[in-house]
Amino acid sequence: MKIRLADTRGFCAGVDRAIEIVKKVLELNGAPVYVKHEVVHNKTVVNELKSLGVIFVEEVDEVPNGEIVIYSAHGVSKVVETDSHAKDLEVFDATCPLVSKVHAEVNTYAKLGYDCLLIGHLNHPEVEGTMGQFDTSHGGSITLIETIDDVKSLKFISGKNLAFVTQTTLSVDDTEEIIELLVSRFPEITGPKKDDICYATQNRQDAVKQLALESDLVLVIGSINSSNSNRLREIAERSGVDSYLLDSIENLQESWLEGKKNIGVTSGASAPEHLVKELIDSLEKNYGYSLHGSNEITDEGIAFRLPKGLR
Repeated sequence: MKIRLADTRGFCAGVDRAIEIVKKVLELNGAPVYVKHEVVHNKTVVNELKSLGVIFVEEVDEVPNGEIVIYSAHGVSKVVETDSHAKDLEVFDATCPLVSKVHAEVNTYAKLGYDCLLIGHLNHPEVEGTMGQFDTSHGGSITLIETIDDVKSLKFISGKNLAFVTQTTLSVDDTEEIIELLVSRFPEITGPKKDDICYATQNRQDAVKQLALESDLVLVIGSINSSNSNRLREIAERSGVDSYLLDSIENLQESWLEGKKNIGVTSGASAPEHLVKELIDSLEKNYGYSLHGSNEITDEGIAFRLPKGLR
């Protein structure tokens, strides 16, 4: 009985940067340090940071005046930025640079007076932050698109002065389908020069497709609120194999393994590698599986600089 690992998995450059920012601020200033929302969507990472003195809040109103606040990797709205300034908070921005790229696109379209379509998932913090970056005072609007049906129901007359952007952690295949329909309905619509879906999301989705071809079960290490981890599980399932999302080995259910001879293992972009190792160790020691192939992780060749003041 075999285990195979996806060669592209785990932490991306944006997650590495966000966690490093929090730890660096703690090192320089001591605890407590406030972080707006979970800095990345992973239960293990969040609990580790809590143990070091991080206090996670959902609103900057919860942060005492004059204290330090760190924005999560998902980004924030203009209202949050304004509220932070009003409370005289010292801000460190851990927004992923690829999310910041989308914010810049949205700001450009807003200033042009365009109507903007954001392809994404309702209530995801990245979507809330991106929509909150759009300034409607120039006459434009921003609309969330989640499904093909949402595209079909759009009332715009033409694609002139109409643009789209996307959440960075979506299913590549699903998003392509939505974009194709948008372009078909509105041939003049403007889109990003380069895909908004991030390199790490694309690479991990490509890797899990290959993994599913070699497996009859795919286990994805990641938290339930992690968009990119959920997409990995869905992609494996669509490939015709059983797939489950688990935070850690504590969530592993023996019934999942019944009759399974080839297990594929991957992890979302916010999941630490030690959780993968713990799962492999458990499958080997307790269930008689053995690792086949390499356990190395492909170097994606991407790194993001820390903000000024932390370098």
